[in-house]
Amino acid sequence: MSPIAVNLQAVQRRISEALQGDRREVTLVAVTKTHPPESIREAHAAGCRDFGENYVQQAIAKIAALGQMDAAWHFIGQVQTNKARDVAERFDWVHGIDRGRAAQALSRARPSGRPPLNVCLQVNISGEGTKGGVAPAEVVALAREVQGLPNIKLRGLMGMASPTDDVGEQRAQFATLRHGLQALRADGHDVDTLSMGMSDDFPAAIAEGSTLVRIGTAIFGERMRKTA
Repeated sequence: MSPIAVNLQAVQRRISEALQGDRREVTLVAVTKTHPPESIREAHAAGCRDFGENYVQQAIAKIAALGQMDAAWHFIGQVQTNKARDVAERFDWVHGIDRGRAAQALSRARPSGRPPLNVCLQVNISGEGTKGGVAPAEVVALAREVQGLPNIKLRGLMGMASPTDDVGEQRAQFATLRHGLQALRADGHDVDTLSMGMSDDFPAAIAEGSTLVRIGTAIFGERMRKTA
């Protein structure tokens, strides 16, 4: 068994432990930014079917190299409007919508005949200026702006906690995102996804209701140097 397969099993075991018997389904997105197609193939052979990328040009090259591999591709970086077409044409999910203009560009660029592009609104749950996302109080307004666009489907919210080992603080920040999803449902939005939790904090995210975790380092090791 390859090291990547061993790491995947370990992460999946920790996800099951964090669920504590909850039957909720948690999707594991293997974050492959800076890692080569060969690593993605290993993860795919070990059963992983969801992969996340931050860098558009690097992702395009990998997707082309992997051909018709059965996988769902998640774009987890901030969408630049000048690259919206590349994202809309090649990805199944976008996790970083923080302004209506980006959502509009993706909607216009989504090819006809493709299913709607699944999108999550990014929320700044840590309050850090270095992180993207709208303030929690702005979530409902942005959802109303995005909801009516054709060719995309609003699925839920994405957020990143601040880098801390304090599990209580991690959970408090993830709870902010959970409350945001509840606010969207109360406003009439049919949303089902909380994209939260990474290698260092996904157990806390799952405890607060995460349905999708984005794991890179715990599966592939430290990031390689960006090449594109």
